[in-house]
Amino acid sequence: MDPVKFEVIRNALLEATEEMAIALKRSAYSTNIKTRSDFSCAFFDRDLNCVAQAFAQPVHLGSMTQGVPRAVRAYGAENLGPGDAIFTNDPFNGGVHLNDITLISPVFASARTDSAAQKELIGYVANLAHHVDVGGGAPASVGAFREVYQEGVIIPGVKLVENDKLVGDVFRLVLAQIRSKHETAGDFRAQIAANNTGARRLSALVGHYGLEEVQTYMRELIAYTERRTLSEIRKLPRGEFFADGYVDNDGFTDESVHLRVRVVIDDEGVLFDLDGSDPQRRAPVNSTFAQTFSACAYALKCLIDTDVPTNAGFYKYVRVNAPLGTVTNCTAPAPVVGGWETQTRLVDVILKALSPVLDIVPAGSKAMMCHAGFGGINPRSGEYYCFLETMAGGFGARATRDGADAVQTHGQNTENAPIEETEFNYPVRISRYELVNDSEGAGKFRGGLGLRRDYVFTDHSPTFTILADRDKQGPWGLFGGLPGKRAEYLLNPDTDPKILNSKSTHELKPNDVVSYRTCGGGGYGDPRERDPEAVRRDVREGKVSAERAREVYGVDVGTDA
Repeated sequence: MDPVKFEVIRNALLEATEEMAIALKRSAYSTNIKTRSDFSCAFFDRDLNCVAQAFAQPVHLGSMTQGVPRAVRAYGAENLGPGDAIFTNDPFNGGVHLNDITLISPVFASARTDSAAQKELIGYVANLAHHVDVGGGAPASVGAFREVYQEGVIIPGVKLVENDKLVGDVFRLVLAQIRSKHETAGDFRAQIAANNTGARRLSALVGHYGLEEVQTYMRELIAYTERRTLSEIRKLPRGEFFADGYVDNDGFTDESVHLRVRVVIDDEGVLFDLDGSDPQRRAPVNSTFAQTFSACAYALKCLIDTDVPTNAGFYKYVRVNAPLGTVTNCTAPAPVVGGWETQTRLVDVILKALSPVLDIVPAGSKAMMCHAGFGGINPRSGEYYCFLETMAGGFGARATRDGADAVQTHGQNTENAPIEETEFNYPVRISRYELVNDSEGAGKFRGGLGLRRDYVFTDHSPTFTILADRDKQGPWGLFGGLPGKRAEYLLNPDTDPKILNSKSTHELKPNDVVSYRTCGGGGYGDPRERDPEAVRRDVREGKVSAERAREVYGVDVGTDA
């Protein structure tokens, strides 16, 4: 095996998926995809082993390894030819929540025989993108629903593209269920463009080296990743580690959702045993197996060398026991739109289990997607519009440093939706966008601060949905660190304040304001051991009040902070 050629082909495969991501981002219509980068891209070999994944949303990447093989096998690889593509969002066949739609395209290379030129299968390119609306009971397709059928259109895996042409009947049928037809149609075409880009790059690679040689190096890449992953796992402490955690409520009752984790690290890899977690609910907090697998894969990836590739060789050592019919592996017709809230909390609980033996593990973090979804008739155009974004929050402190302020956490890598772009494209005004002071979990190293974002609707009556969490308890601290401040969701906070449930839909009136104040991250270590100069700096920067500095950290900043 030529090591130089190995690196060239390894990086060419990765860059093919990275170029797919660029094409999707630059071609998309919706803010959620073109600006917030709420999508992921990957390449699978002809045997449906994941070979390369673009760096985008880690929450999607593990789930795609479940969804893409199942979708292709269910449809039948023999039914896919050059220029074809299928799309799916079926949550109970390897999918996640309905907004996340995956487009899968086979990639063929020309192979000349003695008689004629033939097409030979190289593998499959796939991208998963979060669409701003897929129908269902509320704009942006987020809400406290009781069944998956209320959440939007379910696509079981059908052809969207055949012989390089849109299948018009299927395209029109799906768009008929969706509010944001213009944006969604554009986003589907962007997904097609991304797959076409990946197919061209992979075909060119095979054209240069030959299919047999590229396949040989792909197999070696997966084997190399297996060796690297196992080597890294052997550096981790052996044993069984336990933790419990909760989602604050399920959206219909005040009853919390219990998550139980047992992590077993041994020579066979890492087992994530979730037996003991609550049964699934008729409420929007159920995680599919693909979502749960993604949480476990992400947690393991955080514990090993960042240079280890992310492909089938890595995923081989992620073992998950998620009993069927629970909130970590739900069955139809359970609602799944809020499954990402449970999924990202599960990451927090896994890390909590490992905190006694690994000092790289942070205290509790935002650990929720924190969706804001709204829509209605745009008074500027008279057309129906939808908007969706997720809010940042505080990251947990670690043994050697503070948690980051106002970031997405635990596999959530979406970017900020700028005020200017949001206000230009949608009938909303963002009146407040700032850090929440005193929201950090105090500690020797403090947690990150939460974020405040206020939405004002001056000239129409939209439907607004909050799909979030952390409004009962803030993220936990570790080893004497204090919990972060809990999140708050308020209607008209400066005039007639009303507390809103973290999973609720509201019909607003003109000039209503919806205010998000996300949680801070948990602290690490005794707050009284914090460097007084670090406390003074936080006070000078307006992150911590002088009163809190004195009462919690024991630092009197006086008048010269």
